[in-house]
Amino acid sequence: MEYVDRHDSHTRAWVAEAIRRVEADAHRSCDTHLHVFPLPTQWGVNLYLKDESVHPTGSLKHRLARSLFLYGLANGWIGPSTTVVEASSGSTAVSEAYFARLVGLPFIAVMPDSTSPEKISLIEFYGGKCHLVHDPGTIYEESHRLAAETGGHFMDQFTYAERATDWRGNNNIAESIFQQMEMEPHPEPAWIVVGAGTGGTSSTIGRYIRYRRHPTRLAVVDPEGSAFYPSWSSGEASVTAPGSRIEGIGRPRVEPSFMPTVIDRMIQVPDARSIAAMRWVREVTGRDVGGSTGTNVAAAVQILEEMREAGERGSVVTLICDGGERYRGTYDDDAWLAAHGLDIAPHMEELRDFLSRP
Repeated sequence: MEYVDRHDSHTRAWVAEAIRRVEADAHRSCDTHLHVFPLPTQWGVNLYLKDESVHPTGSLKHRLARSLFLYGLANGWIGPSTTVVEASSGSTAVSEAYFARLVGLPFIAVMPDSTSPEKISLIEFYGGKCHLVHDPGTIYEESHRLAAETGGHFMDQFTYAERATDWRGNNNIAESIFQQMEMEPHPEPAWIVVGAGTGGTSSTIGRYIRYRRHPTRLAVVDPEGSAFYPSWSSGEASVTAPGSRIEGIGRPRVEPSFMPTVIDRMIQVPDARSIAAMRWVREVTGRDVGGSTGTNVAAAVQILEEMREAGERGSVVTLICDGGERYRGTYDDDAWLAAHGLDIAPHMEELRDFLSRP
């Protein structure tokens, strides 16, 4: 009999240790907090913010990066001498740089040159290298090229995000939300509101809702310049767009991990309103949040207004994706807003008025 044996005991031992380290990181981490947003009690509706900024790398993308590393290690794509390459607008790269350092591998982030300096500094702090490109549409090609040149692995979050996470449970973000809501006045959320960057979070939550037979509806929010909303509205998967100014969400093309069939509603939020809501959350709650959180909250406010007008009672859950400290030189800078033609004053006025209504 003939056979081919490619077993490498050294590599298998290294992969086992790498998986142990990644799993140990999860074991050391507690679940993220679910904060109650202060709304008048007589309204009969509640808003909750699940604070993903408390992860070790400061954002929702910590969950994704952990899942992607476990997926790559278990598939045999990542080994003891692999250079890990990722296309990212920032937060995923920060988290992947952290895990690459954890298992002792080099990491290269391919990202637009408009990425905030704060995120670039964090990637470099964790030992990663940043490869900046002027045209965001070239990040995929550059990532493939760098992976080929280094003999590395292109992690490709935009393809693998929806399949690397166990959407049935296993302490994913959806299961966590429903467990934390169990003792609240309206334990089954009427709506969960999330943004889409890879589409991984919305895919996980949308599948889990159906799998567990919850009546909860999923709203996905999208910023200006993103292809997701026009594609979902028209049903055309080939739609392209310029790209988003709100880091972490919105894409110039419809990514493979974006699953339109699990979404009940999409809401397009103007950038000025996203940034106004970001600042409004800090003003009302004292929590320093980023731009994508502002997009989430702006859409959640719209849904809450609709529920009140319809006389509905219930709860809405959305996410704090990351902290505002990553955007001091952009969304938190009035000069930056003026240079980009963004007037947030009318939106701030409307959001402040929202809480003053009877």
